[in-house]
This record gives sequence, C-alpha cells and structure tokens, in this order.
Amino acid sequence: MIAGRKISIIGLGYVGLPMAIAFAEKTQIVAYDINEQRICALKNGVDYTGEVAPSALAQPNLFFTSNPHELKKADFHIVAVPTPIDFANQPDLTPLLSAAETVGKQIKKGDIIVFESTVYPGATEEECLPVLEKYSGLKGGQDFFVGYSPERINPGDKEHTFKKICKVVSGQNEETLNVVAEVYAAVVEAGVYRAPSIKVAEAAKVIENTQRDLNIALINELAMIFGKMDIDTQDVLQAAGTKWNFLKFQPGIVGGHCLGVDPYYLTYKASKVGCHPEVILAGRRTNDEMGKYIAGKTIQQLGKLHGDIRNIKVAILGLTFKENCPDIRNTKVMDIYHELNSYGCDVIVHDPLADASLVKKHYNIHLSSWEEIQGVAAIVLAVPHQFFLKQPIIEYDSRLVEPKLIVDIKGVVNRQAAREHKINLWRL
Repeated sequence: MIAGRKISIIGLGYVGLPMAIAFAEKTQIVAYDINEQRICALKNGVDYTGEVAPSALAQPNLFFTSNPHELKKADFHIVAVPTPIDFANQPDLTPLLSAAETVGKQIKKGDIIVFESTVYPGATEEECLPVLEKYSGLKGGQDFFVGYSPERINPGDKEHTFKKICKVVSGQNEETLNVVAEVYAAVVEAGVYRAPSIKVAEAAKVIENTQRDLNIALINELAMIFGKMDIDTQDVLQAAGTKWNFLKFQPGIVGGHCLGVDPYYLTYKASKVGCHPEVILAGRRTNDEMGKYIAGKTIQQLGKLHGDIRNIKVAILGLTFKENCPDIRNTKVMDIYHELNSYGCDVIVHDPLADASLVKKHYNIHLSSWEEIQGVAAIVLAVPHQFFLKQPIIEYDSRLVEPKLIVDIKGVVNRQAAREHKINLWRL
C-alpha cells in the first residue's frame, strides 16, 4: 500500500497503463479496463500502444481485470479514460461518465476517486461527482472524496515519462489533497504540485495544450504567408531561433487526442459562462484547415509538373497522429488523404507503426507495404517516423517517376540531396 491506500486504475490506454506499471513497482494494483480483449492481450504481455515492454506487464503486483467488482478491493481509484469531442466539436463526456458510473457502483465510505482525463474547469465536481453519488448512494465530500490530477503523458516519448513529469494534484478538501499528493509523490520522481482547487488543476491542464495549439497555429499561418512570398519557412524559423527567447514551434498538421481536442473543452465552458474565445477558435480553424491546405499545394505542384493530375499516383508516408507513435486517433493525415482523393488522385498510404486492422476498421483504408510504393508521381512525407528518416534519398528517388516530387511537411528531407537527385521538394 501507498499512504495506507489500495489503488485501482480505470482505463488502460496510453495514460492508464504506464501509470499502472509505475505504481506496481511499489504496491499491488487493480488494473481495470472495460475492453476484455485489451485485458487478455495485456495478460499475454502485449501492449498495442507500444508504450510498455512485455517484461513490465509481467510484474506480479499487476492484477489485470475487466470485472468491475474487483474495484471493491481498492479505496483509491484513478480514472484515466478518453475525453473526445463529437462531430460538432463539443465535449463528449460519455466515456468519463460511464467510468464514473462503474466506479460509483463499487466504492464505499472513505474511498477517494481521482480523475486524470482532460476536462473543462468544473467538470469533476459538476458532472462526475453527481454520477458517483447516484450510483454509490453515498454523499461526496462526506462519505467519499474526489480529486483531480491531469495526465501529462506524451505518447511515443521515452524521455518525458510518467515518473519524470511533475504531477499537478488537487483534492476536494485539504485532507484529500494530502492523501492524493502522498500517493502520487511515492512514484513520481519529478515531484508533485499542489493546486489550490480542483478547478485550478482542470484549467491548468486544458490551457497547456491550448497554448501549444495556438503557437502552432501562428507558425502555420506564417508558413502560408511565407509560401505566398516564396520564402522557405524552415529557413526563417532557423534564423529567428537564434534569439534567446524565440519559441521554437514547427508548422504542421495538428491531430491526436490532445491538441486537436482539448481547446474545444475550454471554448465550450467559456461559451457557457458568456465568453466568446475568438483567439482560441481562430487558432483551431487554422490548424484544422492545414490538411486541406497541404493537399491543395500538392495538387498545385503536381499540376505544374504533370499537367493532368487525374488518376495520378500519390503515396502518403505516415498515418498516425504523430511520429514514432502507433496512435491513429484523430489523425489529420486523413484530411490530406480525402482531399487528394477528391482531386481524382490514386492515393496509397504506408505506415510501419499503425495497426493495419485498426486503420481498416476506423478509416476503411488499406495500408500498403513499403515495397508496394512504386511508380508514384509524388511522395507526401506526412509523419516523419524514424523508419522514414533512416531511408537514404535513393530509396525515395527509386519510387518516384519523372518529374519527381516530395512534399515534406516537417522539413526533414535534405534539400541538397533532393536537388542532386533532381527531386522537386515542397516544404510547409
């Protein structure tokens, strides 16, 4: 036990699983997920996220289960489930409230429930707490207590891991906060920061990603401006980056389950309290349009080189929402794919990290192999996985037909090497 508490973790995805592994180094953990297939895979040492090694999954302190009744064995419950948005960019709290219902049916007097899912300020106490009370028959703040500790997991990042990132913690009252802080401090080497309230912790989380989203939107807008001026954006950023306080953001497509989602949680709540967040929504519009913009520029370049672009073959490299990560949720590469298709291009996609069956299920796309990429008029290097970065320029050259084009979204292709192979290079 840690701080005299028995711990359960609800939701074993990119956030919950690494957390369960870290806590299991100190104490026994009830690791719960609603997905029975996920539990079976974890018991067999397989983590589809690629975040955890099979040896770590074999820790004796880990008890994987899809049986919610096992949560009764714990009295400190950490909820780490997704908080997506719907088709109208509105918060979808369905997974979170469903988890609260599951936990509520199992908790007892004295239990503490800590939420890690990204939400808008007030959601823990205004949305989750009533659900816990309804299904437990207990009174929050009296019989049981809630806290909030926002997740800061960065999928694919092996440096900034759960134990190495400062943990913001909060609680319903001072006593709860002390317990929550003590529990997390036992495993988080970087230490904890005690927020003065649950709402402050919720707000801190949602602005972390909103700030990054807005900065990227600025650079994306600058890239479009510089494109009109025939100025290379990467050259400009390198020059500006020599100043000590210049923030080094890069242009690109912004997808995934954080940057492309979290700002909408804040803008939703802002509208509820009578504020219209113009800057945040403007940044979201800019970033949401980047896939279409990149596809349009690709078509423009192809038109210059080939004339008729109907049925022209284009290969997109990378489908996941970020490099060196298998996560395909909310990937904006799909915007490029659909836009190129709308122009009549024959588009194939290759990603060495994405699960082909999940891609087929969620996007109805067949992933091509590396060997199948042949005779293409353009390569769109959308997600610079390490696999792609290791390939010599001759590998790309051999797959292209004259006149050759590479669309280099992240500016990772060597320009001199491209020129030597007579490859036309367009960079965002």
